[in-house]
Amino acid sequence: MTYEEPPWTARRRRPVWVPVVGLAVLQVVGSAVAGRHQPQRVSLDALGYVLLLAGPALLLLRRRRPVAVAAGVGAVTLAYVALGYPWGPVFASLVVAFFSAVAAGHRKAVLIVAAVVYAGHVLIGQWLYRWLPPAHDHGASWAQTSGGAAWLLAVLAAAELFRLRREQIARDRREREEAQRRRAGEERMRIARELHDVLAHSISVINVQAGVALALMDERPEQARTALTTIKAASKEALGEVRQVLSTLRAPGEAPRSPAPGLDRLPELVEQATAAGLTADVRVEGTATALPPGADLAAFRIVQEALTNVVRHSGARTARVRLRYLPGLLDIGVEDDGPAVTGGDSGGGNGLVGMRERAAALGGTVECGPRPGGGFEVRARLPLTAPDHPAAAAAGPAKPTRAAEERP
Repeated sequence: MTYEEPPWTARRRRPVWVPVVGLAVLQVVGSAVAGRHQPQRVSLDALGYVLLLAGPALLLLRRRRPVAVAAGVGAVTLAYVALGYPWGPVFASLVVAFFSAVAAGHRKAVLIVAAVVYAGHVLIGQWLYRWLPPAHDHGASWAQTSGGAAWLLAVLAAAELFRLRREQIARDRREREEAQRRRAGEERMRIARELHDVLAHSISVINVQAGVALALMDERPEQARTALTTIKAASKEALGEVRQVLSTLRAPGEAPRSPAPGLDRLPELVEQATAAGLTADVRVEGTATALPPGADLAAFRIVQEALTNVVRHSGARTARVRLRYLPGLLDIGVEDDGPAVTGGDSGGGNGLVGMRERAAALGGTVECGPRPGGGFEVRARLPLTAPDHPAAAAAGPAKPTRAAEERP
């Protein structure tokens, strides 16, 4: 399988001709200097210099045609050796060509090219040297031939390690980017849940009180004034909570300016429900204990959303809230006697989905559905300790044990 270089690497890498120029200078100058100390070899002439420059020139195409370039550089190198020119850094181009092809993912093709090049080198050194320049050449010993094989294997092994390291870097970068996108998505979902819970509750109160104010404005202006006062207080509170949620977008690293709401604000929630015409009866069972911040916020939002659903979707004017403190567990129940309001907007089911997601993030569950005797019930069970596998819990909400339904 061909390895595709990531775009970030392509943006950083140097132009393709920069190392080629340096390699051409190295091969020409190095071979010329080495030839002065090898009088038994053929002196460099015009053809020799052309072969020394041909290898680096072919490397200009190594990113587009890595296998063809490796084969071409191998052929040029064999031609240089066969013509008896001085030994020197002529093999540098071959090393770069093999590295480029292996890094591009063409291991099998490079092995074939390397085998052919080595076979040609063995033929020249052990047999064809009799008919090739320079004259009276004694050929290569088997020790030299074996050394060439070891050198070639070392180059191929280094190229493979380079490819593996390159792929590992690209894979690590992709995983980091995916983790960042996942965290950003989870943060967007958290903010969306917070905004939904805040706005749905406050706007429901405002909607009910606005209807009361419109109905009593002419006949009972004092009661209308009370309703408008409730609207002002609810809208002010909603603006404060929305500002707190949105502040995390402007400065993610800063601590919130005000503490997140918790069950200590349950009396305020009951007062707001009362202002909307709903009487909420709160019953606490067991010994109330301080909750972890996440569980405290989730419990408050679940009760808030459940009461909001009663105001918006139920004809009942009373609701019962039960907080049951068990060892390591908080059991929350919110129920009403109905009936459901027909023709109401269910809001697309986002409220119940948000409750389940909040509970699932803590390793808990939420069950919602009609009561056997009429009305609707929301029941949540929140563990007071961190879940064993929070990442799995955050991947998606746990399935409720009963069929959950939005009010029609």
